[in-house]
Amino acid sequence: MKLVVQRVKQASVTVDGERISEIGAGLLVLAGVSHDDTLFDARFLAKKTANLRIFEDAAGKMNRSVADVGGQVLSVSQFTLYGDCSKGNRPSFINAARPEQGEELFNEYVQALAALGFPPSTGRFGADMKVELLNDGPVTLILESTGRTKE
Repeated sequence: MKLVVQRVKQASVTVDGERISEIGAGLLVLAGVSHDDTLFDARFLAKKTANLRIFEDAAGKMNRSVADVGGQVLSVSQFTLYGDCSKGNRPSFINAARPEQGEELFNEYVQALAALGFPPSTGRFGADMKVELLNDGPVTLILESTGRTKE
């Protein structure tokens, strides 16, 4: 699994002109699933997301997690994170999971976040979504579970 994690002041998702999800300060997570990913990957990255210390403490150091600051998490499935542009000009998505597997593992990630105290706030899997955000910092990190064998 591959995540693009952005620290935000606010973020929202709109589908067909209707705002379906929004958060205040916290994290916007774009989540891609590969065909090699498992439930372990989803759970591992949910814990990593919840505990990632990218919010400033009183001394101005990135030392606090989204939970520490009472923030929210908005998760959006994005299969294009597994687009391979190494050959030619058209991306290949051969490494992305099939929709059924992608949806199952994305939902597992969201449920694992919920178990850690972050109520589900998501886009709509497979939909054409409009994502708006006010990036804070900006702080943007990439998290991957590739090669992990235990939590």
